[in-house]
Amino acid sequence: MNHTPHLLTLMLLVAALLMACTPTSRPMSDDDAQRVREMTRWQLEHYPQSRLIDLYKTCFQDYMGPEHAVTSKTLASNNLNEELSGLDMDSLATTLYEPCGVDSQYYRVNLRAVAQGNISAHALLDAFVASAQRQHPTVEQWKQRWQQIQQVISGMQLSLPHYQQDSTAIAAMLDVGDCALSHSDEYKSAYYPHYRIVARDILESELQPALDKR
Repeated sequence: MNHTPHLLTLMLLVAALLMACTPTSRPMSDDDAQRVREMTRWQLEHYPQSRLIDLYKTCFQDYMGPEHAVTSKTLASNNLNEELSGLDMDSLATTLYEPCGVDSQYYRVNLRAVAQGNISAHALLDAFVASAQRQHPTVEQWKQRWQQIQQVISGMQLSLPHYQQDSTAIAAMLDVGDCALSHSDEYKSAYYPHYRIVARDILESELQPALDKR
């Protein structure tokens, strides 16, 4: 007796079940894709030395917040005080805060704001730690989101330096469940980034009034 048709049917059913159980990211809407393009243009206008990993970093910070950067409040406080003590004020950006990524759920607060007295180190630390304690998406969710974002960036044909190298490194990192990385050396040299990540609502309610005073 020939069982091939039955075997083929069984294989097709198994394949269909596997596809149904495999998580897939929703397609990016036109509006969402437009926000990615606007974010990318803004980044390259303000930070023209950016590489793909710098675009990745701002999008990651916007999606995942600073959770990966806080293991304890004491350690976060020590790190902040150490960083503040070694600042080169002449090299720091003058902008005190700016949005991250595509949706601006989180902001980068420049340590200049503490160094020149707009806000206290204690206030920034509390805002930073409170932001890190929020519930955040999983690495797998972020991986799918980044793949959507990168597809839009790739379609812009920007000729970013070291694009393929950065793309491969990011994919390999995400495949093993890692997701955080540093700015590129080019970005660090050009822009001397020193900041803490704060959720938008915390920034607006607790820090922005003092940050906007001149």
